[in-house]
Amino acid sequence: MDNDLEDRILEKLQSIEDRISALEAAHAGLQSAYGRARVHVRRALLRPPMWTFEQHSPQPLDLDSLPVAPALPAQIPSIAIVTPSYNQARFLGATIDSILRQNYPELSYHVQDGASDDGTIAVLESYGDKISWNSRPDNGQAEAINIGFDGVESDIMGYLNSDDTLLPGTLAYVANFFAARPDVDIVYGHRIFIDRDGSEIGRAVLPAHDGKALLYAGYIPQETMFWRRRVWDAIGAMDSSFHYALDWDFMLRAQAAGFKFERARRFLACFRVHDKQKNTSNYDVGRFEMNALRQRYLGSIPSQSRIFRAMSPYLVRQFIFHWGYQLRLIRE
Repeated sequence: MDNDLEDRILEKLQSIEDRISALEAAHAGLQSAYGRARVHVRRALLRPPMWTFEQHSPQPLDLDSLPVAPALPAQIPSIAIVTPSYNQARFLGATIDSILRQNYPELSYHVQDGASDDGTIAVLESYGDKISWNSRPDNGQAEAINIGFDGVESDIMGYLNSDDTLLPGTLAYVANFFAARPDVDIVYGHRIFIDRDGSEIGRAVLPAHDGKALLYAGYIPQETMFWRRRVWDAIGAMDSSFHYALDWDFMLRAQAAGFKFERARRFLACFRVHDKQKNTSNYDVGRFEMNALRQRYLGSIPSQSRIFRAMSPYLVRQFIFHWGYQLRLIRE
């Protein structure tokens, strides 16, 4: 595409987005079902779908629309998963069940809880010896993940937050993917958005990995990401000084060290959207940490317009992938 034409298209999209934001702010008090539906439509059509969580009204999660679980590879790699948890008793059971129901034979699974006082301990105790867990005060999510992985030996690693869930067959798929692609160090896939009750409210279909875009925004769905042990051994554990952008920091360190990322063409996990999640409650902390990472890897803190311009080729491709999937022009 001609650069001038692309610039004009991007400027027009930004102008439309600005107008939409102003209109939504002006009509923030609109509470009718009709009004909410119109907001969903505007968001789905004109905002990056991967960051538009509520794309439609809640509906049952359609697992039949997803591929069946593949057979395990001949040589089954060991997988270690840690769930960091704090006061998420309402959702924790669904997270644990989504992992146990993978029925993966070489799995090490541990829940590291930060001394919750909301009934989490009762949830953990209800699983008996089916899972490993510990509950003690910590310095946040990153430290909990590091504690959970301490002393664990495995071929593949990943962590799943206590309000997210894996989709059926994910671990078998990841095992096959790494077996078939020895050149890949980190794999991630598409995500499904669910609400607090587990109903589907949207999907994000991602284009191929873009290392330049990753420098400007952490667009990789963390709950779908798995990595080889050699990545952890080379770049170190999660940085416990981060409380919001710890996953993006880990991704950027891995990219800077030369490890190869690959986007899998499969839905791997569900990201739960609810009022008390970290993403919505700690935005100021998140903005500070994200700017610190941009300063580190870009040499300065870019303006929003510069971020938008740098991300726009990737966002355009994501928009095309999303609507190609929605219109059934492509199958993922």
